[in-house]
Order: sequence, then C-alpha cells, then structure tokens
Amino acid sequence: MTDALTLAMHIPGLPWLVVISLGAGLIYGFAGFGAALVYMPLSTVFLSPPLAVATMSVTAIGSIFTVLPQAWAAANHRAALTMLAAALVCTPFGLWALQIVDPQVIRWTVSTLVVATLVLLISGWRYQTTPGPKSWTAVGSGVGLMGGATGLNGPILILFQLAGKDNMAQVRANSIVVLTLSGLSFMPILLAQGALPKGAIALGMLLLIPYGLGGYLGRKLFRPEIGHIYRRIAYAVIAGSAILGLPLWD
Repeated sequence: MTDALTLAMHIPGLPWLVVISLGAGLIYGFAGFGAALVYMPLSTVFLSPPLAVATMSVTAIGSIFTVLPQAWAAANHRAALTMLAAALVCTPFGLWALQIVDPQVIRWTVSTLVVATLVLLISGWRYQTTPGPKSWTAVGSGVGLMGGATGLNGPILILFQLAGKDNMAQVRANSIVVLTLSGLSFMPILLAQGALPKGAIALGMLLLIPYGLGGYLGRKLFRPEIGHIYRRIAYAVIAGSAILGLPLWD
C-alpha cells in the first residue's frame, strides 16, 4: 500500500485533483448533489474514466461521516431506499459498459449530460404526477445505469428531485442518501468484476481528505431558508466544470 501511495502522489495533475475534490465535496455538502458533476468532467482531463469513477467511489467514504447521518434523519426513507435498491441492481451493467466504451466517447457523454441536466434545471421544468414506487424504481435504475457507465449517478435523480414539489432540505437529504450509498458501490463492484484500475484505492484515499473537508464545510454552510442561493452557486460551478472538462481543450 505504501508503494501505491507513493505512485499516487506522483500522478500528473495531482494538485488539480486535490482542488477538484475539495470543490466537489463542498458543492455536495451544501447542495446534496453535484459532486460527480464537478469531479467527473474535470478529473477525466487527468485520469482515465474507469480510474476517475473508482477514485470517486473511494472518496464517497468521506460523505458517510460528514453529510450522511444528518441527511438520513431528514430523508424520505421509503423513497430513498427504493431508489437505492434499484440503483444497486443496475450499477454493475453500467460499470460493464464503462470498461468497453472508448474514453473519449465517455468524456463527451459526461459533458453533454452535465449541460443537458443544467439546462433543464435552470429552465424550471417540473413534472406533474405524484411520485410513487414505480417512478422511484425507474429513477433508481437510471441512477445505477448512468452512474456506472459515466460516473454521473446524479443527473436523473437531480432532475427528479428538483422537478418535484419537495422543499430543498428534503431534496438534499434524499439525494445524499441515494448518491452516497450508490456511489460507494462502484469500487467493490469493479473489484468483483476484476476491472478495478491499478492505484485507484491509493489515489482515492489521498483525495478522500480534501473531499471530506469540502463536504464538512459545505454541510456547515447549508441553510434551508436560502436554498435558492445554493442552487445558483451549484449551477455556476457545474457549468464551469462541464466546459473545462470538454475534450476540446486537450
């Protein structure tokens, strides 16, 4: 493990990855979403998509201690657990696709999905039906498939949550429960599939520190009464990440 940590500390772009992880944790801590939307498009400038997904899964350990306990207490447990169960069933299929699709295709897909999600969120789109087990299962399945294939387990869930009528505190709590626990599953599933990239755990442990710090600070900053401000800040950071993560800049 010592050798792996030494190699991880010499990965090109490590200082940037530390900053990216800190920013991803900060956004996630106060908004309850956006960590992957920040981390994936920017980290794949320096890392292969499978390595980026695996390291993100390791950093999610930090969320167990910084944001998950508080979110669990405020979440709609029936909705969150239904979505989580569906996500866990579908994640292996998404991770299988991640291993066989060209990395450039994945990077373009990631940035495109980020922009599309952002446009729909800013437009104020809302669904009209009352959510229930069927819609929760469908959303959770999308979380698992998209999350495994691109590392972005959030867009479908974010659209579903923010397009509903729940208050920001409820949206944040449900999102944290589903995204944290489904994200944690990526690394062990990759390991079981024999596809865990070399050095992923060591690099993930290094990035866990800034990510966890960001999550802690973000949680401290969260104030439900000014949730609209958090949304605007998160939108701006996500938009910048999508643009900077485009393969055009290589």
